[in-house]
Amino acid sequence: MHDIVIRGGTILDGTGAPAFTGDVAIDGETIVAVGGKAGPAKRVIDANGLLVTPGWVDVHTHYDGQATWDPVLAPSSWHGVTTILFGNCGVGFAPVRKEHRNELIDLMEAVEDIPGTALAEGLNWEWESFPDYLDALARLPRTIDVAAQIPHHPLRVYIMGERGINREAATPDDIAAMSRLTEAAIRAGAFGFTTSRTYSHKTTAGELVPGHKAEEAELTGIGRALGAAGRGAFGMNSDFEDEAREFAWMTRLSKETGRPVWFLLTDRPTDPGRWRRLMQGVHGARSAGANITAQVAGRPVGVILGVATSLNPFSFRDSYRALDKLSAADRLARLRDPEVRQRILAEAPSERELARMGQFIRFVATRWDRMFVMGDPPDYEPTEDKSVAAIAARTNHTPDEIAYDYLAEGLDRFLFFPVVGYVHGDHEQIRELLLDPATLLGLSDGGAHCGQIVDSSLPSYMLSHWARDRRRGAGLPLPQLVKMQTSETADFFGFRDRGRLKPGLRADINLIDFDRLRLHQPEIVHDLPAGGRRLVQRADGYRATLVAGIPTFENGEETGARPGRLVRNGR
Repeated sequence: MHDIVIRGGTILDGTGAPAFTGDVAIDGETIVAVGGKAGPAKRVIDANGLLVTPGWVDVHTHYDGQATWDPVLAPSSWHGVTTILFGNCGVGFAPVRKEHRNELIDLMEAVEDIPGTALAEGLNWEWESFPDYLDALARLPRTIDVAAQIPHHPLRVYIMGERGINREAATPDDIAAMSRLTEAAIRAGAFGFTTSRTYSHKTTAGELVPGHKAEEAELTGIGRALGAAGRGAFGMNSDFEDEAREFAWMTRLSKETGRPVWFLLTDRPTDPGRWRRLMQGVHGARSAGANITAQVAGRPVGVILGVATSLNPFSFRDSYRALDKLSAADRLARLRDPEVRQRILAEAPSERELARMGQFIRFVATRWDRMFVMGDPPDYEPTEDKSVAAIAARTNHTPDEIAYDYLAEGLDRFLFFPVVGYVHGDHEQIRELLLDPATLLGLSDGGAHCGQIVDSSLPSYMLSHWARDRRRGAGLPLPQLVKMQTSETADFFGFRDRGRLKPGLRADINLIDFDRLRLHQPEIVHDLPAGGRRLVQRADGYRATLVAGIPTFENGEETGARPGRLVRNGR
């Protein structure tokens, strides 16, 4: 007798094959049969009319800190994610010396908009080395599986101290030491190494991150550790200031080590042709024998603007900044004062405040044509007529007035500002990237950008938007969408026991009422340590999620089960 049989569902097995109807049988934490009619079970789950898929494998999150205290890791776990990978963008919390803990908190707060007060209270710092950090992760019972990569910035600071923070060039001894620790991290179970070389990533003081100017010798030296260990991927966020040079060293590194190299790819409002040039570079590198992949998002990466979020168009004006220390409710009340409204609307954005921002966030202050009323359910592919600029033109008001008065209606009023991924005003470029065999779906950023962005709902959106709801262009086949976030992500990073509904693999499974799958409007909660704020987003339509054969969510409610664990690469 089986432990569980999921009976009569529409099975999408994660391989991209067409859907078929049948049963899925589970014994312990393992799938033992897929398709056909399974025998009796201790528990039968009726899946008639439901999609049965593998659990989502989300490879771009930033739960590095939250995973040390929070067993549930919502909102990702609310959206059918059963495995998450963090340590992205070169930021994280290991290795670390005691005297540099605050610097790592500052980096995570600045780069990923995770409240520093929450990190300071939540992190217990039971580790110094990266293997110690993995051991700490392994000790916490959890709802879903977690995995980690070793990040460049903490590694550089650990080896070089203040020289690393000041972005001095690494010596051969520094590089050798970083390489040794990277290899040790990979052998202890890290799934790769990541770095960041973009001007969008700065400290809270506006300084560039430690690894920003790392030279080719440093990056190659660290990358060779992956080759020595024989596993792990090398990931990067780069501005590609010299595109040919960047592809040249990445190609050499991948060919020398035999390891995959990936980088984050988005369009840019200031360079609409960039994404296509970079994809040409990827295909050229692949033709030369390198394993290079572009990681892409499934919807525009957009900032959510509101009175209770981190940013809105008025956040850069001095009179608005004077309200920063107020609670959101008190700030809203002040904004409704006609004198305050008049004063803020009369001011121009402060260049001092803009200088602290990333290169594209600055547009939030002025690009009214790229701000849209978000709505409920939220619209991530809005038409031009929904922009603040267009509404202002129709109503004989200024864009400032339209945005101000809408946001002042309530704390649940949001404007959506697609920073990247929307340079042409629709999703056609995203669709082209998703269909390219040299791309990998990622960039959900679960756990990050707590007061600005909530893209951890991306797995649900991939199905509801691309397979069912898109009206402004062609969609994508449902079997392919499931494959993109199961077997493709699992295989790329080396999660060999999941990503497919196949006998012998781990029973990480979603049961989805596809017709009811729907995203809610984002909401602000204060459930991080020290009352830290974050945006979350809920979804309808998940009938059940199983991790290692145990239901963790049923009908949208957490069961309290903790079958999740730390996943170590190669084990």
